[in-house]
Amino acid sequence: MMNNINQAVLLLIIANVLVSMKGFKDYSFLDKYKFQVSRILSGEKIRTLTSGFLHVDWMHLGFNMYALYLFGDIVAALLGTPNFLIIYFGSLLAGSLYSLQYHKNEPYYSAVGASGAVSGIVYSSILLYPGMELFLFFIPIPIPGYIFGVGYLLYSIYGMKKQLGNVGHSAHLGGAMGGFAITLLLNPSLFITNKLLVVSLGIPIILLLIFGDKLKDL
Repeated sequence: MMNNINQAVLLLIIANVLVSMKGFKDYSFLDKYKFQVSRILSGEKIRTLTSGFLHVDWMHLGFNMYALYLFGDIVAALLGTPNFLIIYFGSLLAGSLYSLQYHKNEPYYSAVGASGAVSGIVYSSILLYPGMELFLFFIPIPIPGYIFGVGYLLYSIYGMKKQLGNVGHSAHLGGAMGGFAITLLLNPSLFITNKLLVVSLGIPIILLLIFGDKLKDL
């Protein structure tokens, strides 16, 4: 199956593995390029990009790269490699910018991982291939992609509010929103061909954009 993987997807996986391995062995390297609110606000904007190629451990890295492997090929096949790259890096930056906005008053908030970019690719693939069915751990029946998409958003909103685990839920949300918006910009015919799906995924995103800052006050 690896023989058929899109070259851009493969190169991104290799880049993530190599950069993350460097970070595993060299904490000063990870500290220099991770997402950290105070550093970014002081001018180190490159961290919004470099943090997306770092991971905390092999499990974190493996999960993200496996998701990229599964969903990246769908987006690249249906929209082409250039558009896949636009969605990947656009979602990565969207995740970082949303995290920066949400945590702007937490100077020591930090995070790493490709989750924002991968979330955008997952959402893009759901929009492009609404008939996909996903098998999740411990659930023996397939789940429609759009159900997964809405559920993922709701879980991330809850996780962001409750600060569940050592997970950058805000980057997940920002990346998903980025992938959703960029895919529609690149392929506006989806507003017609997949209208119901666009609406079902779009409503919680719009509500989140409007009321997201109020989550901390609930």
